Amino acid sequence: MVDFFLSYLRNEKRLSSHTLKAYSTDLLQIENFLNNQDVGLNLINATYKDLRAWIAFLSNSGLENKSINRKMATVRSFYKWLKLKEKINQDPSQHLKALKTPKLLPVYVEEKPLEDLFEYIKFGSDFTGIRDKLIFELLYGTGIRLSELISLKSKDVDKVGKKITVLGKRGKYRVIPISDIVLDLIDSYETLRKLSFGTLQSFLLVTDKGSEMYPVFVQRKVKYYLDFVTTIAKKSPHILRHSFATHLLNRGADLNAIKELLGHSSLAATQIYTHNSISELKEIHKKAHPKA
Repeated sequence: MVDFFLSYLRNEKRLSSHTLKAYSTDLLQIENFLNNQDVGLNLINATYKDLRAWIAFLSNSGLENKSINRKMATVRSFYKWLKLKEKINQDPSQHLKALKTPKLLPVYVEEKPLEDLFEYIKFGSDFTGIRDKLIFELLYGTGIRLSELISLKSKDVDKVGKKITVLGKRGKYRVIPISDIVLDLIDSYETLRKLSFGTLQSFLLVTDKGSEMYPVFVQRKVKYYLDFVTTIAKKSPHILRHSFATHLLNRGADLNAIKELLGHSSLAATQIYTHNSISELKEIHKKAHPKA
């Protein structure tokens, strides 16, 4: 049933390979736990008490509540699907409650360090240099996710309309505008890519050997270049996404517009960036209000 469920997520929900792997791992882990508790015990015949024991096991293992909640969400989705397919009568996960997690504000890079990155850091004029700069221009200039960057194809770039079409979470497409700078960079990059590897590549961004890009490759590139301009502890592609949203909000962009650009399903997910903007609001208040 797990295999059928994963097939459903892949073909009907069109989830990314990264998300499917997480679902598969979570379900395999709980199946192993249940089987170790009692031979013959599995996800189909497990009870609410069994699931609570699994959560307690995860908690006692030192796993963070945020990670446990994600695994619980996987299990809930599985049981919801089983109920829909009439494979079970009762959903043992329906009364599971999410564990409390601290509300962490998104970490981001200030505008000045990123300005310095694009102005002073020498990416190089060869294929790898132009490709690396394009990675940064796309991540920071559009706010797309790492998985969306990797899956971006040349055909997804509309050079006339100055926009890219991105396949996001839950199989939803969204259109994001791109600047003339990005378009010129894409032209230069594609010319060098063709000279290096020919015209067989369907994905826009490729590795140094011309193969499909992978997450760790991009993560290493982002950390390498961010090390030159910022001392923040975490340097990842998602930090550039946070920076994109925060800087837009600081400069007066509408929250709903940012929501659409980021591909959030609800405004609540976007509102976390309003907390980051309080320092900017304090500065505006200090400069503009007579009593500040």
